[in-house]
Parts: sequence; C-alpha cells; structure tokens
Amino acid sequence: MSATPHQPTVTEREARQVAEAAREQDWRKPSFAKELFLGRFRLDLIHPHPLPPDEDAQRGEEFLAKLRDFCETKIDSARIEREALIPDAVINGLKELGAFGMKIDTKYGGLGLTQVYYNKALALVGSASPAIGALLSAHQSIGVPQPLKLFGTQEQKDTFLPRCARTDISAFLLTEPDVGSDPARLATAAVPDGDDYVLDGVKLWTTNGVVADLLVVMARVPKSEGHKGGITAFVVEAGSEGVTVENRNAFMGLRGLENGVTRFHQVRVPAANRIGPEGAGLKIALTTLNTGRLSLPAMCVGAGKWCLKIAREWSAAREQWGKPVAFHEAVGAKISFIAATTFALEAVLDLSSQMADENRNDIRIEAALAKLYGSEMAWLMADELVQIRGGRGFETAESLAARGERAVPAEQILRDLRINRIFEGSTEIMHLLIAREAVDAHLSVAGDLIDPDKSLSDKAKAGANAGIFYAKWLPKLVAGPGQLPRSYGEFNQQVDLSPHLRYVERSARKLARSTFYAMSRWQGRMETKQGFLGRIVDIGAELFAMSAACVRAEHLRTTEEYGREAYQLADAFCRQSRIRVDELFDRLWTNTDGVDRNVVKGVLSGTYAWLEQGIIDPSGEGPWIADATPGPATKENVHRPIR
Repeated sequence: MSATPHQPTVTEREARQVAEAAREQDWRKPSFAKELFLGRFRLDLIHPHPLPPDEDAQRGEEFLAKLRDFCETKIDSARIEREALIPDAVINGLKELGAFGMKIDTKYGGLGLTQVYYNKALALVGSASPAIGALLSAHQSIGVPQPLKLFGTQEQKDTFLPRCARTDISAFLLTEPDVGSDPARLATAAVPDGDDYVLDGVKLWTTNGVVADLLVVMARVPKSEGHKGGITAFVVEAGSEGVTVENRNAFMGLRGLENGVTRFHQVRVPAANRIGPEGAGLKIALTTLNTGRLSLPAMCVGAGKWCLKIAREWSAAREQWGKPVAFHEAVGAKISFIAATTFALEAVLDLSSQMADENRNDIRIEAALAKLYGSEMAWLMADELVQIRGGRGFETAESLAARGERAVPAEQILRDLRINRIFEGSTEIMHLLIAREAVDAHLSVAGDLIDPDKSLSDKAKAGANAGIFYAKWLPKLVAGPGQLPRSYGEFNQQVDLSPHLRYVERSARKLARSTFYAMSRWQGRMETKQGFLGRIVDIGAELFAMSAACVRAEHLRTTEEYGREAYQLADAFCRQSRIRVDELFDRLWTNTDGVDRNVVKGVLSGTYAWLEQGIIDPSGEGPWIADATPGPATKENVHRPIR
C-alpha cells in the first residue's frame, strides 16, 4: 500500500521497532499466563480465588441495584436500534447516576468502583443496550480518565477528572484512514509552537467522538531542538477552534454508537495538556489497554448470559416431533456450549479483574487473552442462538412483534457483537501481541542469536546466556504434577475437576516444548509464522479459561448454594475445551499454511481472476481509503455535545 504525500514511509523493520519500543519491557510482578506459556502451571497465583474487600463489594452492589433500575425503566433498547441514537435524556440520566465516573476516584467526584464491579456494570448495561455499553466503555476504559489515572499530572487530574466523572464525555483518537494496527505510520502532527502544540490531521472511527467534550489524541511531534519528538498523547477540548467532526459513521451493529471522523486543522493545544513526555504516546496507549481491554469481555459475558436465557426459554417452549427442541441432541449440544462457555467467560473475566484490582500480578497477557477469547466465543454463542431460533433468529425483533410474537433481538446481538473481534485490537493483532509476550523470555536470552544486525560477539554472548537458560528450563518440561494421578485432589468434589487441571499442567509443558521447537526450527522467520503463533495463543487461551473455570467452581462450592452446579458447568466446559486444544495441537504441524500462502500469491497476481466471472459488484465508486490530507474542513461540523 503506497503512502500518501503526508504519510510517513515506514519499512516493516521500522514498524516493528516502534511497536517494540512501546512495549512494557520488564516483568516486575508474576503473571499466571506468562508462566503458562513457559510450561509452568502456577495454580498458586490464582487459587484460592482472590476476593474483593467487603466494603468494595457493598459499594459495587449498591450501584448495580441503582443501575439495574435505571436500565429497566429508562432504557428502550428497541428505540435506540430503530432511531440509531441514544436519547440525550438517557445519557444525562447516566451522568446523574454517576455511570460516567464508575472508575474515577471518589475524591474527583467519581464512584471509585473496582474493576470487578465496573465490569459487572458494563455487562448489565450492555445487555440492555450494547451501544450504551460501548459509550461508557470508550469513555472510561480508553478515554481521558484511564490514561490520566495512570500517567497524568496532579494538575491534569484535578482539572479533567471531575468533568469526566459527571458532565463530560471523552473519546480516544488513534486510528487514521490509512493507519490501523501499524501506528509507526501515524500522520497526525503536533508541532511545538511556544507553550502550545499545533495539531493537524484526520482521525477515523472515533468512538464517542461525535458527542465528546474531551479527546485523547495521539499525534506525532517532530524531533527538533529541545523536543525529543515521537508519538505523543494529548488531552484536547473537542470544542476547540479547528476541530471538526466531519461524519457520523454507520455500522452493521451498535447503531446507537456516536462514532465519527474528526479533523484537526491548526488546533492549538497547551503543552500542559500533554500526557506524559513526548514519544510516550504508544506506551501510554498500550498500558491503558492492559486493563481497558477487560471492558469488552465484560459485555461479552453479558451477551452470553442473555443468549443462555433466550435459548433456555425458547427451547423449552418450541416443540418438534413430540418434544421440546432442547431435548433433540443437535440443539442440546448448542445449549450446553452456550451455558458452559458463559460460565468460563465469567470465570476468566472475574479472575482477571480481581487480579487487576489487587495489583499483585502483571495481567497484560491475561487481559489480552480475556479480550481475544471473550470476543471470539461470544460471537459463536450468538451465532448458535440464531441457529437455535431458526427463522425467528434471522427475523428482526420489530418484525416479530408486528406479527404478534415476542420481540427477541437475536439477529441484533449477532450484529452488535461482531465488532468486538475488531475493537481494541483485532483477533489477528491480539494473536501477534500475545505471542510476542509469550516468547519474551526466549527473546530475552536468545534474541540476539536471530537478529541479523547483531555482531558475532553479541551472538556469541547470547549463545552462552541461552545455553545456561535452556539447560535449566528444558528438563523441567519433561515431567510434572500433571502426570501424578492424585494431583489437585482438592478439586475432586462429587464432580471431579482434578483431571482437567492435570491436563492443563501437561498441556502447558507441551505448549512450551512446541514453542521452543518452532523457535529452533524457524529462528528469525518465526515472526512470519502467524498461523502457528495464532494457534499457540489459542491453546494458551483455552488453558487459561479451563484454569479459571475450575478455580471459580471451587470458589462457588465454598461460598454459594449452587456450588455443585458450578462444578458441573466447569466440567462440561473443560471437556469441550480439551477437544479444541487437542485439535489445535494437531494443527500446529498439520495445516495448510504453506498452500494458503501460494493461493494468496495467485489471487493477488490475478492468476485466479477467472473465478470472479459471472457476478455483478454492487459496490459504489470511490477510493479504497479516503484522502486524509491535512487542511481546513470542507464539511459541516456534526459535533453535538450533550448537555
């Protein structure tokens, strides 16, 4: 893809260097998922299940009760879908309720909820209206509050957080028309000018951007005397002169989403509004997303619960061939999948969220796995619900109601959930991001061996270090507790979950051996084996979900009256998951990756163009990527702050 005149021309190597520089380089705290990828099943890091303090739980439950009442009495999901708009009265009601300040500390006027209860709130409101869930999530998970909480000065917190808690809506602006998951090509510029920076550029898919009052904007500061330069984060007043929302975008789902195209033309931003130092923008963005990503699986859990409710009610009422469709095995298998997977997703979410609240563990991989796994599995659950509902699943809720049936928006949830596989890092990018973290230990000791730019002396030193590391590490992958019949016996409670944990332990060692073998085989070409890396990550996600499900079941056994039922769901999930893991292990080495690469070359070269004959393309005219040349706006400003 050629760069536009204002677009930086970036090589693949330069792009990787930018991404690598933005990574958190150190592991100062333990990580269950990181250990899992290294073949070490550290159950002690997640079991017994961590719990929130009583006062946090009480405050969270009190807010959930208020939010539930608001959702039931004030939110008309069908109207939002029909009008493609969240009514201003609903947004103002949520402001008054404090929903825009759920994660903001009470000293700034927020509610100070924990990550656990913030996620429960998002699951609740997202089940009432996914568009509202996205609105609140974009505002607090990646908008102004979170980066300021982590990196802002005290003056910035005092200035902006009270506004975000009660009155102002915020948005996060990184993506550009020709820049997605490759921020090295970021074109929006922030040129220093006295005590200000002057912003020029265009941002795409600005969730909340149409109604936002405050923006977090990522822009490139040119290197100059006194300025380090690089991609930098700024808080920008959305009503500033030169800020124009040029379009409100429309999508297949989330019809109430206030997502737009925002142009900056000679926008002056005070240097006091810069978050962190120059050049730290990507690091700020990635660190913000470490916990911010948990908002998406939260809404996926809510969707799973709703799918289960509808599947249960419908499958009991609908009869075929003399019995409810639920008791036909083909349908029953789908219901079992939805129930077991919803249990596991909630286990992954609650465990990751509580670990985030306690701040004892580094959860960057856990949060990424939760986002990846939650978005993929929620989509599958919604698809199965549509299939269970049959023709009624394909029919809109409005049409169902018009002919006298219950208005079940099954097709809508399928459309609304689809974006989660793209939002905040697509599945493909999440695979690469997690894979990079998973092999970090290997690259730390052996990376110089496969780096073509390193000298012979550097390679020799790396070889010596790698020899020491692998001499200690590899023997530990041969045997472990997973081979002992009585390991994890405390999970044998009427329903026996201990075999599943032994399977996880054995599979973790097998996963680490597979990764090591692949690095030895492909060395520097490992980063190009995206199919292999994706399967490695998917195996890790399943093992994490199995671990979380078992730990949650044991926790519920000791604290709730439905502990036995929780064990049953965990057992069903683990049995289903093990089948998927075994298949993924097989596909590590038996796959069509090579054939697929050859077919792709043929497709792009036109070799198979004859296959496209016999159709009409209904697409309109126009460029594949819109022109994003900086300059004054030529369109009407559709920005509409809500008061």
